[in-house]
Amino acid sequence: MVVLHHTAMLSCDDAVARLCDPSFEVSAHYVISETGQLIQLVEEDQRAWHAGAGVWGSTDDVNSHSIGVELANPGPLANEPPFPAAQMAALETLLCGIADRHDIPPENVIAHSDMAPVRKFDPGAKFDWQRLARQGLAVWPQRVDQMPLPDQAGFLRLARKFGYPSAKDIAAQEIAETAAFDILLAAFRLRFFPGKSGPLDPQDMAAISDLATRFASKVGLDPGAGDA
Repeated sequence: MVVLHHTAMLSCDDAVARLCDPSFEVSAHYVISETGQLIQLVEEDQRAWHAGAGVWGSTDDVNSHSIGVELANPGPLANEPPFPAAQMAALETLLCGIADRHDIPPENVIAHSDMAPVRKFDPGAKFDWQRLARQGLAVWPQRVDQMPLPDQAGFLRLARKFGYPSAKDIAAQEIAETAAFDILLAAFRLRFFPGKSGPLDPQDMAAISDLATRFASKVGLDPGAGDA
């Protein structure tokens, strides 16, 4: 997998300093500055501490199965500014190389908020997932003519098939299982329908059904990397 993050710090230099400070126990394979500068902090065959607790597909140790990319962006510290064109271009080049080196399909490029929806919201609503999808570097739902009726249990089942954590996974984080649906729907919309609110609707159902049908998660490899 590749997990995309934003740094949520006021400068790229501050973020790199934090990621290189062992007292914080966080790291990432790459940082990309706002101007498109690529900074590698951890070798791709080493485990970085970027993902934390979470689940994607059958994997509950995402750090052992993923490359973490931090995009320098202050996020909520500055009203979530958009990601500059130079930064996105550098990310696209990096993702092409990673995908070639490790045979990573586009559905395995995910948001931090996808695998940890209880506690993470990055890279956030301003990140252009459609741009990546147009280049085959991520996925996006297709438009469908027939809209299925809203079905909460069906949404949870399809979301899990696509890769999202299950309601039980979320409940294990001391969150009421009854709240799991709202958390998952919010994470799904953050990526695919940013800014959308309200109850589950046919558009949500059509999108998750398409994604689960075309891109059912196959994540779940044997870990085999050192720590960094």
